[in-house]
Amino acid sequence: MPLSQFNHHIAFSRNIGWITHHEQDILQSKRIAIAGLGGVGGNHLIALTRLGVGKFNISDFDRFELPNFNRQAGASISHLNRPKADVMAEMALDINPALAINKFPIGVNPDNLSQFLTDVDVYVDGLDFFAFSVREAIFAACAERGIPAITAAPLGMGAALLNFMPGQMTFEEYFQLQGKQESDKILHFLLGLSPAMLQHGYLVDMSAVDLLNHKGPSTPMACEICAGFAATQALKILLQRGPVLAAPWGLHFDAYRNKLAKTWRPWGNRNPLQRLFIALAKKQFMSKINNKG
Repeated sequence: MPLSQFNHHIAFSRNIGWITHHEQDILQSKRIAIAGLGGVGGNHLIALTRLGVGKFNISDFDRFELPNFNRQAGASISHLNRPKADVMAEMALDINPALAINKFPIGVNPDNLSQFLTDVDVYVDGLDFFAFSVREAIFAACAERGIPAITAAPLGMGAALLNFMPGQMTFEEYFQLQGKQESDKILHFLLGLSPAMLQHGYLVDMSAVDLLNHKGPSTPMACEICAGFAATQALKILLQRGPVLAAPWGLHFDAYRNKLAKTWRPWGNRNPLQRLFIALAKKQFMSKINNKG
């Protein structure tokens, strides 16, 4: 369909009722930045595009490969070996050809971080779990610029959500990652994301988990739930539609266990209970490493 024949109001008219016509126009004027376009990032882009958000900054340096097929929105035979940023931009533009999309095909780095966050209303995290350095840098920059930042982590067959709002607890204040070695960052990030650990207990093959080598199982259900979580939070933030749950508060929903947990960790990972959980997890973690050795 030529752009001249595309009608934004008709295309997204089924959103009306849950949002107003005026709110749909507001969403069309907003810009969201998404770093990472794999398991969750690609789903974030598609969900937010269908919501009617009109502008995006997207980044990813990777290409689609066969192991991406179980969960990533852009992973398909026709997209094999193609850059994720190009594929996802095409898919979003195929939904809304009037989108304004800025692509960052080499990912986010210190040289382009400022440009990546220029004129951004909300940041949505889609980075790989283990991308600690760039994630820390982006969240710190969001805090400095007063940009709301959302992270929704796929865990088992559910998702855990944290929002970092301007003037409130920051990503670093919550997770306490700075200065730690990678093995400690892995545990701090995992347990900080999911204090309730609802996904614990139904993993059927422990050999699929090797955190030190950046290996772990995933499900398509978890990635889709992440997109629903994040898009809903983005809607509430952009339209100022009621209270937004912000760190140290979080949400964790597990569809497999039929459970929803509202989590609260005052002082984040410095919370005494959280510190105990991290210490126990580290002991178990190191025991597995030593047994493998």
